[in-house]
Amino acid sequence: MPASKPLPSAAPVAPAAKSASAPAAALDQSGLSHLVGYASTLASVLLKKAFQKHLGALKLKAVEFSILVLVDTNPEVNQKQLGAAIDVAPPNLAMILDRMVEQGWVRRERSERDRRAQLIRLTPEGQALTTRARKIALSMEAEALKNLSAAEQAMLLELLQRVARGRGAAR
Repeated sequence: MPASKPLPSAAPVAPAAKSASAPAAALDQSGLSHLVGYASTLASVLLKKAFQKHLGALKLKAVEFSILVLVDTNPEVNQKQLGAAIDVAPPNLAMILDRMVEQGWVRRERSERDRRAQLIRLTPEGQALTTRARKIALSMEAEALKNLSAAEQAMLLELLQRVARGRGAAR
């Protein structure tokens, strides 16, 4: 695999060269450029901006989009499974789902197989929103990933998924 390019860096600017109206000088990031977490955070900021730009008009947060898609593709999903899949604590997930119920996107139903379980179902409005959001999502990351070939994008996704699969082992 070819060596990765270092993150952009610049020499520190002397305090005398700074002024209130001048743009901020780029910082030397060499002390962080070797950290995967730092690089992934910078990429995450860019991708979150792309999400907001493309899906913001739908008044949809990233976690809500994830829940809608998971519910759409997993018809028997319960609240506990959703929380585990997106790594959200039960009280926080309950608040998110309350908001989504209020918006008319999902509803809670008791499972016929296990009366203790709360299944999450899309409403017709939620299904329409999910369909619309999924279509938009197909292209929303294109601008952020334009510097990567299709093969590099696939490799990036595969590697990030591999890292994410290890999240349960660290607990």
